Amino acid sequence: MKTVLVASSKGGVGKTTIATHLAAQAALDGHRTVLVDADPQHSSTRWAERRAELDSAVLPLDGTRRNWAKQIPDDTQRIVIDAPAGSTVETLETFFEEADALVVPVLPSTLDIDATVGFLNAVAKHPRVRRGQLRVGLIGNRLKPWTNASQQAVELLKQWPYPVVAELRDSQAYVMLVGLGRSLFDYHSQQVREHQEDWAPLLKWLKKG
Repeated sequence: MKTVLVASSKGGVGKTTIATHLAAQAALDGHRTVLVDADPQHSSTRWAERRAELDSAVLPLDGTRRNWAKQIPDDTQRIVIDAPAGSTVETLETFFEEADALVVPVLPSTLDIDATVGFLNAVAKHPRVRRGQLRVGLIGNRLKPWTNASQQAVELLKQWPYPVVAELRDSQAYVMLVGLGRSLFDYHSQQVREHQEDWAPLLKWLKKG
């Protein structure tokens, strides 16, 4: 069983979009998948409920409750945790103990990057991270690759001691898909495949671990 935690100290960075897409991809790949929704807004839960009739349905669990781990079915193969917005390492301690990988989405602005530095510094001090038991990857999210701002942001992220495991382009499609209980991985048009390619390095990084 592999567990991925999607978390950030900054709200509005696309955390739920990334968590739901990872859950959808795992389910479409044939894995029995649980999506732990630890955000009080429960957007991930509503996404999973809209997906309930599909063969690639994902089981949502309420991660705001202390006993969430006891609710996980024994045959679960993949777990994706959508952490609360504005988290700290201290508030995420329970999830840090369960996760195999932590992915941190960062938006391409100086304010967002600066707001994430303290969180990543605290992450680096966590015993499981220091021992190599919890891998950490950065996601450049809502990028506009043709702009200097996005290019400079990615270069800045690459200077940090964590790998940039995905560079996801900005697209309104993500908003629509989450509202439908779907993901990019549910479709096969040429335009969608181009966006799916943005996710390939992240999926490869997670699989390698």
